[in-house]
Amino acid sequence: MQRSISETPRASARSELAACLAKFRLAFLAVAGFSGLINLLMLSGPLFMLQVYDRILPSRSVPTLVALILLVAVIYAFQTALDALRNRVLARIGSGLDERLNERSYRIMSRLPLVKGRSGEGLQPIRDLDQIGGFLASGGPAVLFDLPWIPLYIALCFFFHFWLGMAALSGAVVLLALTVLTEKYVRRPAGELAAHGARRNKIAQASVRNAEVLEAMAMRSNLAAHWSHASNRHRLAQVRASDVTGSFGAASRGLRMLLQSVVLAIGAFLVIQQQATPGIIIASSILTARALAPVELAIAHWKNFLAARQSWLRLGELFARFPAEEDKMQLPPPQSEIAVESLSVVPPGDRHMVANDVTFSLNAGSALGIIGPSASGKSSLARALVGVWPAARGRVRLDGAAIEHWPAEALGRYVGYLPQDVELFSGTIAQNIARFDPAPEPAAIIAAARTAGLHETILRFPRGYQTEIGEGGTSLSAGQRQRIGLARALYGDPFLVVLDEPNSNLDTVGERALTQAILAVKRRGGVVVVIAHRPSALAAVDFLLVLEGGHQRMFGSKEAIVRGSTRTAEQGTLQAVPSTGKVL
Repeated sequence: MQRSISETPRASARSELAACLAKFRLAFLAVAGFSGLINLLMLSGPLFMLQVYDRILPSRSVPTLVALILLVAVIYAFQTALDALRNRVLARIGSGLDERLNERSYRIMSRLPLVKGRSGEGLQPIRDLDQIGGFLASGGPAVLFDLPWIPLYIALCFFFHFWLGMAALSGAVVLLALTVLTEKYVRRPAGELAAHGARRNKIAQASVRNAEVLEAMAMRSNLAAHWSHASNRHRLAQVRASDVTGSFGAASRGLRMLLQSVVLAIGAFLVIQQQATPGIIIASSILTARALAPVELAIAHWKNFLAARQSWLRLGELFARFPAEEDKMQLPPPQSEIAVESLSVVPPGDRHMVANDVTFSLNAGSALGIIGPSASGKSSLARALVGVWPAARGRVRLDGAAIEHWPAEALGRYVGYLPQDVELFSGTIAQNIARFDPAPEPAAIIAAARTAGLHETILRFPRGYQTEIGEGGTSLSAGQRQRIGLARALYGDPFLVVLDEPNSNLDTVGERALTQAILAVKRRGGVVVVIAHRPSALAAVDFLLVLEGGHQRMFGSKEAIVRGSTRTAEQGTLQAVPSTGKVL
């Protein structure tokens, strides 16, 4: 059953992200240390100018000038090396975070549609992780490490003279106020930009998936207009966000240049009043510029920082919603029974019950056919049987154990599922049949293909089982894709095999192969559930379950159901068999 969101998983997710970040504590301390050394070494510039104007020019000492410039060159080289090393460490932190969180983010991304439906969030967890890694690899974090050193530069300005320090302090306060305003005014445009970007990506992904439909029915112009509307809104949001950061960034640059001139003017006044030396004028101007530079750069990087922060918060929310799977006790492979107990199903992101109070049980070696009119809840029930959708009420049990008690990876080995819309992955035929198992058994792949009646067909492909099928299996016919999907469902001899409309794209030969595959699963002691509209798919089933409007109308042996339906049709009335779940 779906786990409700509470404070405990939220705290767990925060601690999980914090724990991941804590693994880089030493790296962050190294970055902080590099930043401290870099900021200390940056004092060499103003001190050099102070010595040139106050000592070298009055003394006209060329050797001293040469010695100083060589010393400064060595210091700048060391500073450059530290700066490059700091950027490399930050990039490695971003890479390390990606390494530790990418699989977790992928798992969340692949489960998201099962909880929220196809809401268009799609690749958002991966994009969020990329956004965080990109920010860490940019110059943004380095600026944040430079900000604490601003008081040092302002203190040195005060050391030169009180009014020079006040000028630098006033400039820093105004720039910090600009930073706060940037945060306030860019937050909403940045949120709109992310929302419009997600909508635009949703249209793009749908257009790629349905390229044939767009071409065949001349829908490309209509969708292009839809795309243009979404792109225009995305572009306007991007312009608004850039306008805010650009305006505040320009204001900060203008203020910094003005402040440097003011500092020079104050310094000149102090020299005229014989309260400072000419070297102090230049040194204080450089110190002021250096003190304000981190704030100016922070404003310039603020949009990226805000985007990274929003990505981090979104990941935290998703980690809370999808907590890491707890270690569950390994259960023995199911081999005797599947029992469905008062099962009710609600689609992800919806509140409407599509299957309600379904009850039945099947022993090993049996097959069930689920029939009923369209939108009667058949496919929804199939998804609940294999654990794709959580049960709103009731349970599905394998050998007495509820499927949510099984470790997900272990349960998948005992379940085969052929959805109504078959989706294959870019790779070889063998990889798709073997479910992309990193170490598949060739004999098991061939056995699954033989059971699906596909082995000889595969051998006729240019490279046999190693034939690349392309993205989504575009190089195959619909029938071939469906039969490869059937072989994938049969791979590894799973105990429970659920087939949703398995013959929708099959010809007569394919339907015979399907019937033989169902019989093969029954002979080895498995359980098969077949959802079908065409009676030919039900040739090998033993029982029938009739759904209507999401409710169980009849369940029993195929002969009894067919006999009862015939008798009812002759009487011209509908008499539903009680939904006891018992075999008639």
